[in-house]
Amino acid sequence: MKILHDTRDKAGKHVNVDSYLSRHGHEVIYRKLDVGDITLDGDESICIDLKRNLEELSRNLMNRSDKSRFYKEIRRAKECGIKLYVLCEHGSSVKTITDVATWRSSYSGVSGRDLMERIYSAHIGYGVEFLFCDKRSTGRVVAEILKL
Repeated sequence: MKILHDTRDKAGKHVNVDSYLSRHGHEVIYRKLDVGDITLDGDESICIDLKRNLEELSRNLMNRSDKSRFYKEIRRAKECGIKLYVLCEHGSSVKTITDVATWRSSYSGVSGRDLMERIYSAHIGYGVEFLFCDKRSTGRVVAEILKL
């Protein structure tokens, strides 16, 4: 099966995903995607947006300039009938959205509770699914979401 990976995703940011998919017999093709970072070639009804950690997710949901771009993307997904998954690599301490409430940013004043509320708002308002995993299991989780 061919997997599309967005060319705008920073090189090396999610190298374990591509290597996992390749090792399991899937061809990874780099192409600009309108929604998310990863999808199936020929069936873009499910897209996955990869986040390196909660700091990145926090910037996307709370920072004024990032928030505008991120919400534009999730609105586009909803309008196009695309099921969008945001997969955040944050280690084993965060497994669910409610676990985010105990997180503390090292770089900004964003509280875990505020971030959790923004996540729920995007989930309820736009149907975005937020999932969390350890960096070592990202490739496997991507394959599970795409039903490979």
